[in-house]
Amino acid sequence: MSEQILLLLKTVFIQLISIFGIFFVLGFILSVIQTATQNIYHRSVGWKGILWTAWLGTPVHELGHAFFAILFHHKITHIALFSPNESTGELGQVDHSYRKYSFFPRLGNFFIGSAPMIFGSIILVVLLYYLLPNGKLIFLPLTSGDGLLSSILLTLQNLFSYHNLQSWQFWLFLYLSFCIASHLAPSKIDRQGMWGGLFWLILLLLVINLVALLLGVDITNYILHINQYLGIFTAIFIYAIIISIIHFVLVWVVLRLFRK
Repeated sequence: MSEQILLLLKTVFIQLISIFGIFFVLGFILSVIQTATQNIYHRSVGWKGILWTAWLGTPVHELGHAFFAILFHHKITHIALFSPNESTGELGQVDHSYRKYSFFPRLGNFFIGSAPMIFGSIILVVLLYYLLPNGKLIFLPLTSGDGLLSSILLTLQNLFSYHNLQSWQFWLFLYLSFCIASHLAPSKIDRQGMWGGLFWLILLLLVINLVALLLGVDITNYILHINQYLGIFTAIFIYAIIISIIHFVLVWVVLRLFRK
């Protein structure tokens, strides 16, 4: 009996890491870069310095919350796409409620918390495709399955090509991308919601795997097979990290002269 319980827990752990590990790892990286970038703004030009990216990044962030809140049957009670408040540090807000004893909305808290990262990263790729003539060529290396470092280097090479540098659309794209990438990471409140939803996600996987175990069926291979199709999301998140790093480097170089 104890061996079966250990097998069940091990199976759920593998499935959880395989499918949702990307949210934790890449989300953490995005959060670190975003915090470092905003700290530079604070120390150089003050709190209002982040508003030059927040005017677009914050609405995209909040729309991500709103979209997934509706998707998981939450009721939106208040929404402020862009309402900066220096005293609280808040830039926008989406308040939502749900039936406390309903499983699906509780499960949705995980996805609602991580929504800005998902929604914003997809918007970044859409901007890439529609503002740059070689947009598909830029993103293609990240989906090829080749080495990560070589894919990133090729992506940067395609992004900062001589043709792009001469195009006004490229500079518009770069600025809009900075705006969105600067506000992708889940906030502290968002992460708290994710942890709450994670419990129900784990509970769901436990029930599914327990039923499968009793029926003598191993669904791990099916789960890992589904994970292969999530590679596109991995590529999208990595691309978002690339944009975030470029933004951080430029801000660090340009604003260090104004550092207080």
